[in-house]
Order: sequence, then C-alpha cells, then structure tokens
Amino acid sequence: MKTTVVCSGGLDSVSLAHIVATEGNLSRLVSFDYGQRHRKELDSAAACAERLGVPHHIIDLRAVGAALTGSALTEADVDVPDGHYAEETMRITVVPNRNAIMLTIAYGIAAANGDRRVATAVHGGDHFIYPDCRPGFTEAFDTMQQAALEGYADVRLHTPFVHRSKADIVADGAAANTPFALTWSCYKGGAQHCGRCGTCVERREAFDLAGVSDPTPYEDPDFWRTAVAEREAS
Repeated sequence: MKTTVVCSGGLDSVSLAHIVATEGNLSRLVSFDYGQRHRKELDSAAACAERLGVPHHIIDLRAVGAALTGSALTEADVDVPDGHYAEETMRITVVPNRNAIMLTIAYGIAAANGDRRVATAVHGGDHFIYPDCRPGFTEAFDTMQQAALEGYADVRLHTPFVHRSKADIVADGAAANTPFALTWSCYKGGAQHCGRCGTCVERREAFDLAGVSDPTPYEDPDFWRTAVAEREAS
C-alpha cells in the first residue's frame, strides 16, 4: 500500500520511513517548515529522502507558524526547558494544532498522488504533552478525512507506534537499518545534541531501554540519568 510518510527528520519519523521502505510501501516524504528554531531536522529529512530514493515535499508553513505563538519551538526568546519529556515544564514545547495542520496537508498530497496511506510516527511517549499525538485524536482525524475525501480518494492514517514506546521505535528502526546517527532530535539545534532537553533525554533513554547502542554525540551525555531518576522519584 503506497504510503506518504510525514517526516520531521527526527529519530521517530526517519525510523518509520525506513520501516515503510523495507516493507516496499514508501512513496514519498513530506516535511514542514513552520518556523522552528533550526533546520537540522529538515536537513535530516532531506537526506533520508535522498537515501531512500523518494520525492521529498517540504511545505512552507512559516506564516502559519508565526501565528501559533508561545511555543519554545517557534519563539527564539522562549527557552527550551531541560528535563524529562513527561514533565509539566515541557508543555511550553507544544505548537497548537500542529499535527492536525500538517496531517491535513499530507492527506491532500497523498490523495493527489494516488497514495493510500499517510504514516506518522506519533507514539505513546508523546501522549502526556501533546493532545494531537493521542489515539483519540488520530482515530477521529482519520474518520474526518474519510469524509473530506469521500468519492475522491481512500487514504487512511497509519500510526504503528501510537500505542508503543520510543524504545520500541528504536528497536524496530534498528531492525530496518535506520542510520540513527543521521537523525536529529534536539530542540536546541546546537553543533551537537545538547543531551538535556526533553527530546534528548527521551532519545537517550529509549536507546538504553531498547538495548541498542546510541551513536549520538551529546554535549551532556549523562544528564538523562539524573532526569529519569528525578521523574521516577516524583
């Protein structure tokens, strides 16, 4: 079933792209420039598309992102917090309705190109912070899109990780030979992963839980242990 993969360039979505490609179903990647703090993820997504030999659509949503104010991911003067991903402080990284906006466009691209699925790598670890990563949202969104495309195209939403963990993604990505060193997760966009922001902590913890060697260089490679311990003690 030919599949459009929404690919940010992070570990999760690049792993998903490689998994779908291994299954022989990858048709294209779709990425979004919404004015995020840096372009490292987009560069990673472009490299992934080239590596897998599929078209890469980068959609310019910078004007939309500028209107979605208040997030640490789009506002240069809002600091990205350090700590575990499941902390209340990480809510400042929410970009309101981001997935709903992006998935709507991805469905349109898939339908226009004859693809039958849109795949996104939302997973169980996202549920605490991001409402548009939860099963209730993804199921309702897929139902809405059936109505939106009724009589024109039959495109379904593919969310293989929505009830699974990031460690599961690492394990499945490793099985599909995902080059993890070529993915980018860090929200801060420095010369290398900071090791302290929520997504760095979650990334490092996922490799540990999956029993897979993490090839990522971090500015602070041991911070994640403290963050996880503090989270478990709270």
